[in-house]
Amino acid sequence: MTDQYGPGPVGSPTLVPGLELQADRKIPGKQVVAWAFWDWGSSAFNAVVTTFVFTVYLTSTKGFGGTVAASSAIGLGLTISGLVVLLLAPVTGQRSDGSGRRKFWLAVNTGVVVLCIAALYFVTPSHALLWLGVGLLGVGTVFYELAAVNYNAMLIQVSTRKTVGRVSGFGWAMGYFGGIVLLLILYFGFIHPDVGLLGVTSANGLSVRVSMLIAAIWFAGSALPVLLAVPEYQPPAAVKRDRVGFFAAYGRLGKDIAALWRESRRTIWFLLASAIFRDGLTGVFTFGGVLAAGTFGFSAGQVIIFAIAANVVAGLSTVAVGTLDDRVGPKPVIITALIGLVVSGLLVFLLHGGGQIVFWTAGLALCLFVGPAQSASRTFLSRLVPAGREGEVFGLYATTGRAATFIAPALFTLFVTISGQQYFGILGIVLVIFVGLVILIPVRGPESAKR
Repeated sequence: MTDQYGPGPVGSPTLVPGLELQADRKIPGKQVVAWAFWDWGSSAFNAVVTTFVFTVYLTSTKGFGGTVAASSAIGLGLTISGLVVLLLAPVTGQRSDGSGRRKFWLAVNTGVVVLCIAALYFVTPSHALLWLGVGLLGVGTVFYELAAVNYNAMLIQVSTRKTVGRVSGFGWAMGYFGGIVLLLILYFGFIHPDVGLLGVTSANGLSVRVSMLIAAIWFAGSALPVLLAVPEYQPPAAVKRDRVGFFAAYGRLGKDIAALWRESRRTIWFLLASAIFRDGLTGVFTFGGVLAAGTFGFSAGQVIIFAIAANVVAGLSTVAVGTLDDRVGPKPVIITALIGLVVSGLLVFLLHGGGQIVFWTAGLALCLFVGPAQSASRTFLSRLVPAGREGEVFGLYATTGRAATFIAPALFTLFVTISGQQYFGILGIVLVIFVGLVILIPVRGPESAKR
């Protein structure tokens, strides 16, 4: 019998954490850097498309129907895409485990995201094209999350139990710093000048649309190192399983979840808690730029300047906390970060009448805590995930967390729709984070590297 919030029985050969098999390995530094460059490139989707440029373009350009209508459309689109990933992520991850084609599927899914970003060029300011933009955003989100399943599973290939916190933090920080560089290029090259590079102006949304093409090239180029330098995944012989059909994989998934419940119950409880609080973390970035423009009066240029500052703060805090993660374990890091997020979010809501200075201070405080919470959540699961089932469990991680993005967008949309005021959406995001925190507190964390 297992304790509801603690570990399951030890000694099960099928539930040996994959990191334990890495204990005597020396990971080449070039593989760690190559792996982290995918995070660097992912800023093209996270920072530019979903947060600070394209979604702001949709909600702040009158041709798309106004702030509230566009915000609701984005919320609905992300809700639907989250539900799609909810169904697909664990099974696609499971199949990549069994096939030994984890890197291959990372390449395919990343390629679809790149194509979606490039296609945003055709979204000109027209109410008729609002849903084209939302649709491409939704499809890109689905394939981004499927790519992230394989990418996160590869963390165990490029780290050990003693380094996983630092490697994960390095990857997240690379994403933030990549966002800084890309946003600077786009801001000073195309968006801020009256006439930018190649003669681009803001007429007909051209500056933003060309920025999408640049972002697509950025992501494609940054994804190449991991595909070239990190070897393809090979399932351990002791845990290798026969492949099954797509629909049969759901039956296997049910049995695997039941086994986790019996033998590693805290993994299930963590997945449940992270299903909620990480969705709130996604909401912070997804709707951060939208709130800056719609509630606090930031111009498109000011939103990007704030985004650069936010990425600096998030990147530095994530690098610093990575070493702490390895020393004390990920759970204390996550708890502290979530408390900081709840307090900062409430300050943004309560003091919204104070104008832009409030968003600059409390908003940057939010960014201080988001990165460490995200990175430590990834290492929490990495320390528990059974060998040979990384893709499947990180698929569940995607399903129950960041990829299940229907919770925060739905609450954001609900609060905005009921109140008729965009800033009430902040309460929806804070509520999601707080509930996740409450569920996480009783869950026993994995041991740190110093055990």
